[in-house]
Amino acid sequence: MTIRIAVPNKGRLEASATTLLKTSGIRFEKGERALSVPAKNADIEILFVRADDVPQLVASNVADVGITGIDLVTESGADVSIAGKLGFGSCTLTAAVPTRSEITSVDEFAGKRIATAHPNATAAYFADQGIDVTVVPLRGAVEVAPKLGIADVIVDLVSSGSTMLTNGLRPVATILESQAVAITRPDATDNPEIQRLITMMLSVVAAKSMRYVLMNAPGDSVEDIAALIPGLDAPSVVPLSGDTDDVAIHSVVQANRLWDALPQLKEAGASGILVLPIEQFIA
Repeated sequence: MTIRIAVPNKGRLEASATTLLKTSGIRFEKGERALSVPAKNADIEILFVRADDVPQLVASNVADVGITGIDLVTESGADVSIAGKLGFGSCTLTAAVPTRSEITSVDEFAGKRIATAHPNATAAYFADQGIDVTVVPLRGAVEVAPKLGIADVIVDLVSSGSTMLTNGLRPVATILESQAVAITRPDATDNPEIQRLITMMLSVVAAKSMRYVLMNAPGDSVEDIAALIPGLDAPSVVPLSGDTDDVAIHSVVQANRLWDALPQLKEAGASGILVLPIEQFIA
């Protein structure tokens, strides 16, 4: 069975999605205008499509796995399951008003016109809030809608906020937090090949926050050192050859612990400390 993966063919998610697949172990070469590419080392086909088409392609069984944004999954309403967050393409779907506006909360949006390229997600949010608004769907140039007089408020994707500031807008509320995700159909848990692919992809994501730490240390300091670098399991301790009581200690450690841990390890007697990146990690 050929597993088909739908990934964005351009935009903010395309490069990172392609890198993720290759780091997961899938070997392929994408031509400049290629719409689909077979993997060289697995029965997998990569489909390059619009990011907003990915949810429906997965839901309709054209693709088995998809990579797209949470915002696009929500907007599509497609019957898909999020298999895992992928750690890139982070942004927020944000409601904003002109800087001159006196509005400070979403409660004041009642009766306002809201321009957005995400009409379904926007309408659902305000319905949940019990706030009556008029949603004005736009395909692009959402930021200029207030200047053109076609909306009082906008809801748009924000990464850094610089575009909003440039267009004289001020954020008021976050409608949705988004990032890239892997999606499947709800019944994909019954397919071992799909689950294997998801496992490989998520192993790359997990590895980004981990480091492999190696060091030498006196044998009588192992307990103290182990307390400084709590890994997923107890660290591996290997006796060194020769006439010495020293040992080699290996451990997988959360990267965000190393700033404090490395000086403490040295003080505890560790030497030859080596920190290595990890490409893939499966707990």
